[in-house]
Amino acid sequence: MSSLSPSELNALISLLDDTDQEVKGHVRDRLLSLGADIIPFLEEKWETNFNPEIQRELEFMVHELQFSQLKSRLEAWKKSEDRDLLTGLWIINTYQYPDLEFEKLNADMHQIYFEVWTAFKNDLGPYDQVKIINNVLFNKLRFSANTKNFHSPGNSMLSTVLDTKKGNPISLCTIYLLVAQKLGLPIYGVNLPNLFVLTYKSEDVTFYINAFNKGLIFRRQDVFNYLEHLRIPPKDEYFEPTDTFHIVLRFLRNLANSFEKLGEAEKVDEINSLIQILSD
Repeated sequence: MSSLSPSELNALISLLDDTDQEVKGHVRDRLLSLGADIIPFLEEKWETNFNPEIQRELEFMVHELQFSQLKSRLEAWKKSEDRDLLTGLWIINTYQYPDLEFEKLNADMHQIYFEVWTAFKNDLGPYDQVKIINNVLFNKLRFSANTKNFHSPGNSMLSTVLDTKKGNPISLCTIYLLVAQKLGLPIYGVNLPNLFVLTYKSEDVTFYINAFNKGLIFRRQDVFNYLEHLRIPPKDEYFEPTDTFHIVLRFLRNLANSFEKLGEAEKVDEINSLIQILSD
């Protein structure tokens, strides 16, 4: 874990309530320099220490180390060749649930895929195939729009959406997208203003899917009408598939907006720093 012995680590922990801020600062910096490997030790000390000041310091350091780990993972994801969507969403998920394992999220998504796969028929046309997915996701599994808590940070946490079966447009679309692409369907995300949707786009057929409205199918003209209603000039990007990079970026922007509405300025700053990693 570190080059320090258990007794040396315990001695440092005991200094975390020192009245001298300079001493406390040096101790904090020394412990943080040991990296993420020390997190289990700090968590154990938090559980066994009943000094509120030391507990606060331990909480701060655990969060700092976990957030640093998240930033490193996001940097690596950005540089990866495939920019796997589920991996990107798992990284965001660890902001609020740092102990969530990727394997757990992957297994939960695979179970949803399996439910759809067992009902799926490859010999049907695109519209009928989409209707099967809609039926499984929105009728059998009962995924639905989280209209009561639309701005909840939980809507940007895939694990929460899978547990509650409620989400915002992009989280519901992403579940749909991950399942559809595993089935080999040409379904992609589309970044509309104020709304995230899907498109089925092949050489022969193009239509759109609104997962926030139980998989409602609509046409290109409906997108024009939507933009006209918002008084937003149409752009190509509002009609064409987006990539995993921009999906993850939009998840982060939604999360920052959620924390802003809750008045949690520190969390807004942290999420903005993640957005900056992708923007640089």
